[in-house]
Amino acid sequence: MEKIKAPWYYLSLLILAGESVFFLPYVLSRIFRPTVLEVFEIDNVELGLCFSVYGMVAIISYLFGGPIADKYPPRKLISMALFLTSLGGVVYATFPSFFVLKMLYGYWGFTTVLLFWSPMIKAARIWGTSASQLKAFGWLEGGRGIVGAFIASMGVLIFALFINEDHAGLGIEERRSAFKYVIYFTSILVACVGVLVWFLLKMNEQKEVVIEKIELDKVFEVLRLPAVWLLMLIIMCAYMGYKTTDVISLYARDVMQYSQVKSAKIATFLLYARPVIAIFIVLFLNRLESTFMLFLGFVVSCIGALLFSSGLISQSFPISFMLSIIVLAVGVYGLRALYFSIMEKGQIPLKLTGTAVGLVSLVGYAPDIFSGPLIGYFLDDYPGIQGHQYVFLMLAIFSFFGAVASLRYYVLYRTY
Repeated sequence: MEKIKAPWYYLSLLILAGESVFFLPYVLSRIFRPTVLEVFEIDNVELGLCFSVYGMVAIISYLFGGPIADKYPPRKLISMALFLTSLGGVVYATFPSFFVLKMLYGYWGFTTVLLFWSPMIKAARIWGTSASQLKAFGWLEGGRGIVGAFIASMGVLIFALFINEDHAGLGIEERRSAFKYVIYFTSILVACVGVLVWFLLKMNEQKEVVIEKIELDKVFEVLRLPAVWLLMLIIMCAYMGYKTTDVISLYARDVMQYSQVKSAKIATFLLYARPVIAIFIVLFLNRLESTFMLFLGFVVSCIGALLFSSGLISQSFPISFMLSIIVLAVGVYGLRALYFSIMEKGQIPLKLTGTAVGLVSLVGYAPDIFSGPLIGYFLDDYPGIQGHQYVFLMLAIFSFFGAVASLRYYVLYRTY
């Protein structure tokens, strides 16, 4: 891969865009999951179905969004995605019916995937060059984590200003009013980032990394690469870990008996672990084989999942709760910082990065379709700690298969 010059602020903009675009469809429900269930008057299964609609639209979007990312400059696609996503926040703030909510999640599946995902990954790979892919994706994930934690903290602060710690004496309308301010804050922020990207995310040599036209032969060329098939499985197993962290705030409320505000703070603490882990990998583990670190990440993720599924983490042992969160975070967020950085080792051509990312994501992010309802089923049909045990046992199984796939990738593409 040839070195392509980019302005110093290029990666910073990419980081800001890369996290803010997912705040409305994903991060708010992760941080405020108990609150979201109450103000929208839905249960875990219904929220899971919203994510399934998002996932079904996303799967189609991955397939078509990849080639589009190879045809058009990332700047235009990313900025358009941010603008359209922020508009969805206007509908979200009206607390629509369950049917409209599902349609909104489908809309976000289009805006955040077809127009955004592959362009973001390709832009990061361009910035990294062949010698520093781990640095590029490590800083991208770490930076996104910092942005996510900051925005989440602001959201929790805004929410806490308008609501009592224990919701004493407050009805659903008061809770909706408080959460509405969080939605408005997030929507305005996403739109502002879109403006910055449109005017500043520019490169002088964009033509070198786009193809003249979209061809079906390019898809088959990518599918012939063994790295693509292994990466599909690796990302799917790693993404299950990320999806499982959605229930941490609910675990804090249901099992640890924390208030909704304190539960949101616990989930926000988890977000702060994300940049610390990713940046630690970039600064101190960059000399290690990234493919082997993937294997270790799955092992740690499996250990964290088994700790939660054991049933030993309860209200009686608050310290064990925090320690287990840290172990799980090391595995889950370490994997996120690593898995796209191995595309270069797998000999995936730079010009076809968008197509490869689209195909890999087609399988890799399939948990968007099935994980939500499945997790919701366990949590709603097995109340209390038992449902959470089943959720984390499922994660342990996925982590095992992810470890096997990453070890195979390491054997095929390791450097001596």
